[in-house]
Amino acid sequence: MEDKKYVSITKVYTKRGDKGETDLLGGSKARKDSLKVESYGCIDEASSFIGIARYYSKNTVVKERLKAIQNKLLVLGGLLASDIKGREMMKDQISEEDVKLLEKYIDEYNEKLPPLKYFILPGDEEIAAHFHVARTVIRRAERRIVSLKSEEADLDPLIQKYVNRLSDLMFVLARYSEEVENKK
Repeated sequence: MEDKKYVSITKVYTKRGDKGETDLLGGSKARKDSLKVESYGCIDEASSFIGIARYYSKNTVVKERLKAIQNKLLVLGGLLASDIKGREMMKDQISEEDVKLLEKYIDEYNEKLPPLKYFILPGDEEIAAHFHVARTVIRRAERRIVSLKSEEADLDPLIQKYVNRLSDLMFVLARYSEEVENKK
């Protein structure tokens, strides 16, 4: 999978954030405590936790899929970190096909699992615990995006739909890694 380049960063610090604001793709600014910044910050955090799960996974197919999801989260985070002008500049978007792909993965892994008969207490297997942390961070991102949607009516509803499915996938992968992968 080709890595895409959206920005060229030559200097890590700009000092513009020292006053509590950050630049958005498109040219406008946002307060660092805004719902917008909180939303894409949660997506960034979720990608980091997915990266930990990817690192610990022993399943090469799962690893490849998680990396592709992390790349899609870069797109999603970029959309959230943009103003209207910035979103128009972005080549990649979240599509209905992206959502359907997550649903395909959910169904594929869930089909290999026994019916869920009890609540799950994370922590029995390390890899499953990492998936559960990713799931909870994604759920937080979803809550922030729901709040952001009330402020930004033009926010693509597929963003929220994708994030919702992604948390479901993390739940199923936690169960799968614990109940199927670790019993091989």
